[in-house]
Amino acid sequence: MLPNSMSGVVLNGHGGPECLQWRDDLPLPDVRDGDILVRVQAVGVNNTDINTRTAWYSKGDAGEADAGWSGGALSFPRIQGADVCGHVVAVGAGVDPTRVGQRVLIEPCLREANGCTLETPWYLGSECDGGFAEYTTVASRHGYRIDSTLSDIELASFPCSYSTAENMLTRANVQATDSVMITGASGGVGSAAVQLAKIRGAHVIAVTSPAKSRELRDLGADVTVDRDADYIREVGVNSIDVVIDLVAGPKWPSLLELLSSGGRYAVAGAIGGPLVELDVRTLYLKDLSFFGCTVLEPEVFGRLVKYIEDEQLQPLVAHTYPLSEIAAAQSMFQSKTHIGKIVMSVAAPDRG
Repeated sequence: MLPNSMSGVVLNGHGGPECLQWRDDLPLPDVRDGDILVRVQAVGVNNTDINTRTAWYSKGDAGEADAGWSGGALSFPRIQGADVCGHVVAVGAGVDPTRVGQRVLIEPCLREANGCTLETPWYLGSECDGGFAEYTTVASRHGYRIDSTLSDIELASFPCSYSTAENMLTRANVQATDSVMITGASGGVGSAAVQLAKIRGAHVIAVTSPAKSRELRDLGADVTVDRDADYIREVGVNSIDVVIDLVAGPKWPSLLELLSSGGRYAVAGAIGGPLVELDVRTLYLKDLSFFGCTVLEPEVFGRLVKYIEDEQLQPLVAHTYPLSEIAAAQSMFQSKTHIGKIVMSVAAPDRG
């Protein structure tokens, strides 16, 4: 039997952690036709949730009217949380009832919601409620059954970061013959990209701090480069086939100098700063291809689940917190002192 209410964290507006409120009286989400109701066991911390909370995605001219993940305004209150591992506890009309009891990972980039195919995909926890609560709903197609010996905490480290990384590698068509440079390699997406690029057989150069170099080599990086170093001197002009960039910032122009003729540049983050200087001559004279990577390609999440089930990926859980300590978890995340993911457990209270 399901309870009438649930506990969770709601976002009441854009701003700092004070905008996050713990509540014990949230209604259970409605289960529409085609939906599954998921009892959330664990949920990851990631940049997307923090960027959404702080209105980082807004370009500024429109106030906060473009602060949602898909370029629209966010509605409040909102339950965030894009990295979800849980169990199916109920299904809507049209969904196979044998799905009840399955452990699932939720694909965070949604092409279907509220019974409709979306023209512009939504992101879990941005355009619709996500996993910072005991229960969440999602279209059945976005809840992927997972058969793994890993814990719920470990599995919750995968959905957002690893699907973003795999999508970047897919869009850039990374092959075994490629040399790939990954910026921000110690973060959730970066460390995922190191592992996923090695699965493809690529030669991986990871940009990180010296303190994290050894751990990234243990993950599979062939070479590490100090993030404060002169990339051109360390790596060499025209020596890289693909750049997987999560940083941007002041050193961005040098990334294009590293790329060889016909090189590919894929980006899904800008933690070093979103505004960069581009010499267009570099772009066209070197025949470079640019890939902005947000919406997941259809095959990406299913491939990721297969990698996990085949034990080809190593979960990297740096710290765990209870969901009620979300402010501390996000503060730890923003300190950037860890490698991998911070994950929160979502324990059900005793309802008697």
